[in-house]
Amino acid sequence: MKMIQSNLLIGGLALLLLGCDIANTETPEVAQVESATLKSQSDNGATQIDGVGFYAAAEECDYPTEGADFALRLTGDLEGCLFVFVESYDCSPSGTYRETGNEYFVGTYQGVSGSFRTTYRFEARFEGCAEDGFFLGAEIFGRCQHPIQNGSGTGVFEGVKGRLDFKDDVDAGTFPYRGHFRY
Repeated sequence: MKMIQSNLLIGGLALLLLGCDIANTETPEVAQVESATLKSQSDNGATQIDGVGFYAAAEECDYPTEGADFALRLTGDLEGCLFVFVESYDCSPSGTYRETGNEYFVGTYQGVSGSFRTTYRFEARFEGCAEDGFFLGAEIFGRCQHPIQNGSGTGVFEGVKGRLDFKDDVDAGTFPYRGHFRY
C-alpha cells in the first residue's frame, strides 16, 4: 500500500513540476492578450470602460436644442455627447452641494452608434452656497454616480445595464469616468 501511495505522490509532484514549467513558457504576446481581456472584462462578465469628459460647447453638443441644462463631451471608450437634465439641487452652509437628474448619451462605443439614458447623483464641495441652494465659487472636489436606466439603450447599447462613475479633476477641469457594461 505504501508503494502505491509513494508512486502517486511522485507522479503528482512530477505533473505539478511539469505544469509549472509549461506555465512559465508563456509568450509575451499571450500575456498581453490576457491582460487586455482582464481590462475589458471583470469576474462577473462586465465590460470595463473609461475615459474623460469635458464641458461641451453648444457647437459640439447642441444641448439647447435637446432641452438640456448643459452637456459633456465624452472621449475614450465612449465618444459622444452626454446631455444633462438637472431635476433638483441643494447646498448646505458648509458648501456641500447635492444634485440629481437624468442624462441622455448619444455617441459610439468601439465605433458603433447608439444611445442610453441614466439617472445621476452628483455630490461636491464648493467654496459656498447661494440663498437659492445653488453653489457659489470654485469646486473643491466632486463625484457622481450614473446608473444606466434599464431598457433605455439603442444601437450598440441595446440591452445594456451598468453604471458610470465620474470623479472630477478640478485642477484640470475634466471629468474622468470609469464604469462597466453588462449585456
